[in-house]
Amino acid sequence: MIDAPVSLPPVHFWIIAVIAVLWNAVGAFDFIATQMRLESYMSAFTEEQLAYFYGIPAWAVATWGIAIVSALLGSVAMLLRLRRAYELFIISFIAMLMTSFQNFVLSNGAEIMGAAGLIFSGVIVAIGIFLIFYNRAMLQRGVLR
Repeated sequence: MIDAPVSLPPVHFWIIAVIAVLWNAVGAFDFIATQMRLESYMSAFTEEQLAYFYGIPAWAVATWGIAIVSALLGSVAMLLRLRRAYELFIISFIAMLMTSFQNFVLSNGAEIMGAAGLIFSGVIVAIGIFLIFYNRAMLQRGVLR
C-alpha cells in the first residue's frame, strides 16, 4: 500500500466525503426498500419492472448488497480519513460490475429500465470510478491514514 506522511485534508475532501455518504445512504435505502418490497417506494415502478426486480437471482442480490454496503462503509471510512476507504470502494466497484453484468448482459434489464435506467447506471459507475481514483489520490497525499 502507499505510505505518505499524514497531511490535513483540503476542503474539497470534506465536501466529497459528505456527498459520498449521502449518495451511498440513498443507495442503501434503495436496496433495503427493494428487498423489503416497501409499497410506498415500489409503487413508482411498473408491474414489469417489479417482476424484474423481484426476479433478480440471489447471487446478483448478494453482489448488489456487497456493492452498497462496501460503498457506504467506504464513505464513512473516508469521513474518518481511514485508508480502508480506498479498498472498500474497490470492493464496491467490483461487486457493482458483477451486478451490472446480471442486469444488462444476462437479463433484459436495459429493455425494462429503458434509457433512463441505463443513463443512471452509467452515472453510478462513473461515481464509483471517481471515488476510487479520488481516494487513491488522497491516500498518496497522506490525507487517508
